[in-house]
Amino acid sequence: MPNWLPYCGEAPGRDDWFARWNLAPELLLALVVFAAAIWLWRDRLRVQQATGALAVLVFLYVSPFCALGSALFTVRIVHDILLAALLAPLVVAALRLDSLRIGGSLSVWTAIHALSFWLWHAPPFYEAAMSSDAAFWAMQASITGIAAIWWAKLVRAPAPAAAIASLATMVAMGLLGALLAFASRAFYAPHWLTTQGWGLSPLEDQQLAGIIMWAPGSLVYLLAALAILYRALGVRAPT
Repeated sequence: MPNWLPYCGEAPGRDDWFARWNLAPELLLALVVFAAAIWLWRDRLRVQQATGALAVLVFLYVSPFCALGSALFTVRIVHDILLAALLAPLVVAALRLDSLRIGGSLSVWTAIHALSFWLWHAPPFYEAAMSSDAAFWAMQASITGIAAIWWAKLVRAPAPAAAIASLATMVAMGLLGALLAFASRAFYAPHWLTTQGWGLSPLEDQQLAGIIMWAPGSLVYLLAALAILYRALGVRAPT
């Protein structure tokens, strides 16, 4: 059994998880630089969205939530959903990425978005991210970056195409969630020995993660599709 050492450190227990803040100097320096950039370029950015993105980064990587992801796959799934469904659109809004011309069709980026999420949660790639800082940050950057491009393309697309892309993403997330929820064995070796202290078997932890991805995770994209259609119908409605 490999000695897994995730970026956020060894898996905490119930008695010490709340004290497990990640105060890595390079991470704190990067966040300070980010905060300074928001202040310096406040006239060019959407400051509220940029500040929201900074808050999400602090929660994900500095707070004890980061260490909890070393113990529970469920927390890791919540973490990754927040990257794709919260941090990415905040980045798009803050940097006005929706105003840029980005190559590739929405359909292509919808496929890439879904594929990247599935790929990073395939056991070999997930294990690499849980045992290598470089792989971990590659995972974080690719999930967030690809999702940001997808959201930017979504905002610019006609309402019918945007709604279809949102629903397709919902289906892709739901299928992965269902696969995890109905699995008969635990797939993720980094969590085989870390869940018991939290009253869960590795399989139960994985199934709970699948339910979260299948229901609330997919719901984000359903709501996006409904909001797009509602807005389109509202614009067309006679006054």
